[in-house]
Amino acid sequence: DAWFGNPHLEYRSDDGTVLRTENRQTVEQDYLAGLGRATWTTIRIATLGSLLGALLALPLAVLTARNLNAPRPLAWLAKAILDVARSIHTLVFGLVLVGIVGLGPHSMGTYGKLFAEAIESLDMAAIDAVRSVGAGPGPVFFNAVWPSVLPQFVSSHLYVWEFNIRDSTVLGLIGAGGLGLLIT
Repeated sequence: DAWFGNPHLEYRSDDGTVLRTENRQTVEQDYLAGLGRATWTTIRIATLGSLLGALLALPLAVLTARNLNAPRPLAWLAKAILDVARSIHTLVFGLVLVGIVGLGPHSMGTYGKLFAEAIESLDMAAIDAVRSVGAGPGPVFFNAVWPSVLPQFVSSHLYVWEFNIRDSTVLGLIGAGGLGLLIT
């Protein structure tokens, strides 16, 4: 209908009175434009939520990774935060918190777990070499850890982003916007 629809479609009552006339091409083009806007909103929600989740999770993942030997109380606190964030189901999270904080904190738990596992799988030789020359935690992270885990972080980010696109559609059903709101 967007290309070949009737430009002068008449709706008539049983007695033949014209109730309404519409251009099916315009109606369908407006619908497709709305669908495009809703899709763009869904992608923006997922992308920004994923980015926020990754940024929030990175310091917590560094604290949680056992091979970096963070102070034990900080490591336990970071792990507890990530576990709680990961344990809340998407719909429950959406009903209670999405209007307030968005998708970022929900993704943070998943990102934190994946990032910490990537850090824990590192070859400690590079980390020990940087530490042996007297480098502090910052230079150790940026010279030994970050270059080694960046490919895994990007892979994890794309994986979680894919889930967030799906989740943002579901969250749209409960009012977050995008495709889910259009479906509703």
